[in-house]
Amino acid sequence: MTKARHDNPQSTAHSVVAACDLDRTLIYSKAAARLGLGPGEQPPDLECVEIHEGKPISFLSRASARILVELGARAMLVPTTTRTRKQYDRIELPGRTAEYAICANGGHLLVDGVTDEDWNAGVRKRLAEESAPLTEVIAHLEAVVAPEWVRKLRVAEELFTYLVLERELVPAGMVEELTGWADERGWGVSLQGRKLYFVPQSLTKGAAVDEVRRRTGVHTVLAAGDSLLDIELLRAADEGIRPAHGELAETGWTAPHVTVTRHAGVRAGEEILTWLLGRVEAAAA
Repeated sequence: MTKARHDNPQSTAHSVVAACDLDRTLIYSKAAARLGLGPGEQPPDLECVEIHEGKPISFLSRASARILVELGARAMLVPTTTRTRKQYDRIELPGRTAEYAICANGGHLLVDGVTDEDWNAGVRKRLAEESAPLTEVIAHLEAVVAPEWVRKLRVAEELFTYLVLERELVPAGMVEELTGWADERGWGVSLQGRKLYFVPQSLTKGAAVDEVRRRTGVHTVLAAGDSLLDIELLRAADEGIRPAHGELAETGWTAPHVTVTRHAGVRAGEEILTWLLGRVEAAAA
């Protein structure tokens, strides 16, 4: 792909970056949207933002859609995801097109939709120096997993890998065993829904957000995320917010500059966007 670089601090008129994880932070499957709801309680009206193989699969609430449009007009919204570029391209968020986006957990920095090849090359060089090779991780997984509890093994952008699980059939202690094995080799493990991710510890959303801050010269970075893979993203921010669901909630992770929502599910998405917009307005005051 053609290189694209925005090194000019004047490339944006915005003084705030809002770097937001997508799945289970801003957007939700219909099942995840119901997190935190009582028996028989219905989620708010939903708006589809992703269609895959002819089926609507990801949503946000209509209220979230309205707030997202306003947030995108008043701050630099940076979608920040572990999804591959192909998976990210399926999403159509309301509002203006993002100038910057982060895919593959920081492995790809998109500038006006185009991969910055220099950034990607630098990431791959760092991973080669600091973690075991992807091939070693894949070989180990192929040797220890069983088809009874693993539906698929996927490789993402030749940077990391993940398993699609039958969670109820995973042997007791297996995730912990794999986590320990991976940690010894410079890899992290994250369980999100039915997917068990294996990601090099040096491959972080936070490093990519730091690069966006450097290039744009923004004064304030806000962040939102729900999983272990979002910890470095939240640490890179001046202020952050996480939902009351997901891995971070399950592990009790927090930080002094990170707010926790009162709600879970798609209502947490609304709360996150409302908080972000409020912080943007405060920064402009």
